[in-house]
Amino acid sequence: MSVYTLPDLSYDFGALEPHLIGQIVELHHDKHHAAYVTGANQTLEKLHDARKSENFGAVNQLEKSLAFHISGHKLHSILWSNMSPKGGGAPTGAAKDQIDKDFEGFGPFQKHFNAATLGVQGSGWGVLSWEPLAQKLIVNQVYDHQGEHAQGAVPILVCDIWEHAFYLQYQNRKAEWVNAFWNVINWDDVNRRLADAKAGRFPA
Repeated sequence: MSVYTLPDLSYDFGALEPHLIGQIVELHHDKHHAAYVTGANQTLEKLHDARKSENFGAVNQLEKSLAFHISGHKLHSILWSNMSPKGGGAPTGAAKDQIDKDFEGFGPFQKHFNAATLGVQGSGWGVLSWEPLAQKLIVNQVYDHQGEHAQGAVPILVCDIWEHAFYLQYQNRKAEWVNAFWNVINWDDVNRRLADAKAGRFPA
């Protein structure tokens, strides 16, 4: 009954060095991300069993588990393609134009994104999303994988601030990790995701 699968990386584990060491990428992808995929599939199976038996005593916990694991899977899938060994620099194309319009330039946006990401208390993400009602980009702090996310907003750029994403290399120096992240951002992927979001598509 598996629905979700772990995506392959398009680059080697060590390809993002020195900004992110291969050991982190391997553990993060093969252990942490894989666990969210497994958790999502197992939770779907438990909900299927609950419907068959008509025993819904654990449904509240199962629904929370489903949101946690699916959101973790989706955000990590975006993260891997948001990064590239040839990434970094300032945004280009439609992403640049939209960031200039909604944040009055890349500099103010970068400072806003950094502050939001570093301001996450505990585990979570800094996320740039397309908000379809206002037709603009917004920055979200996402706690865990799903808390405080604007409903309907489509993530197009994500930075993982869970400790497993950086601690082996940066220890408690979160700001160093967030600054390093800008050196590997794949703006071509961000542009693709922005175009899809504007068209109402949500690709993994």
